[in-house]
Amino acid sequence: MEYLDFELPLKELEDQLQKCQMIGEESEVDVSETCQKIEEKLTDKKKEIYGSLTPWQRVQLSRHPNRPYTMDYIKALCGDTFLELHGDRSVGDDKAMIGGLGKIDGQSYMIIGQQKGYNTKTRQYRNFGMANPEGYRKALRLMKSAEKFGIPVISFIDTPGAYPGIEAEERGQGEAIARNILEMSRLEVPVQVFIIGEGASGGALGIGVGDRVMMLENSWYSVISPESCSSILWRSWEYKERAAEALKLTAKDMKKMTLIDEIIKEPLGGAHANRALMFETLRKKITKTHKELSELTVKQLIKERMQKYCDMGVYQE
Repeated sequence: MEYLDFELPLKELEDQLQKCQMIGEESEVDVSETCQKIEEKLTDKKKEIYGSLTPWQRVQLSRHPNRPYTMDYIKALCGDTFLELHGDRSVGDDKAMIGGLGKIDGQSYMIIGQQKGYNTKTRQYRNFGMANPEGYRKALRLMKSAEKFGIPVISFIDTPGAYPGIEAEERGQGEAIARNILEMSRLEVPVQVFIIGEGASGGALGIGVGDRVMMLENSWYSVISPESCSSILWRSWEYKERAAEALKLTAKDMKKMTLIDEIIKEPLGGAHANRALMFETLRKKITKTHKELSELTVKQLIKERMQKYCDMGVYQE
């Protein structure tokens, strides 16, 4: 188990609990009462820490190395029913963007999302979750196929941004993202979007237009990362915490500004603290939301989706 800086007090208590349990197993001494007291302290400390997280600490949690990625959710929700589809039929198969067909509670979905790696080798293979233009074109190809056969779409967002390399720009990165935003806004099937980790810049928007946009409690959604913002404004990464506060990038901020529809509560300690509970929470949410959206006609679906995005940014003084 890896711990972030602000989680170190939990490590001390968990080490104490582990030693206490070992003493009980290796000797005849009854340590159940002591263990119970430590567990109570641990629970209280968790509530104290995770109940008052700063925006920067939530950014750190969204990047936790043990946090579930897109493929973890797909495997947990779809099991063996998931069939990955490849390629944009033009340039190649972007490994940072995955997509395919899968069943959740007996309902077929076209599932797309960015995938990060678990170690150095797979991170390089997945380009750290930063998709090239062919990744967004692959996602659009799959969404249009889903539309053709009346299959609802699920999008999992977890990216530090679209790949900013020269070759990506040469192949039309901006056009690919803009095209996806346009096509997703008028897609004739229900679209559910889940921000499960990082939701940065156009890299997130390229697969982020939907009828319901939901954020996990410890994810973030912004035009730029705190580090990059700090680097631009103050010429240093030292002000990343201040930038995170100013960017209003947390799920609560997004909900307050009506840029998302719902916040999905995570287990105490984050999604990685209890993966099974997180997967089950998401499964129930997907099924419930699909039932609500399936009651709308195609015209209603598109009209409400369009209206939702047209209303964003409108305010009165």
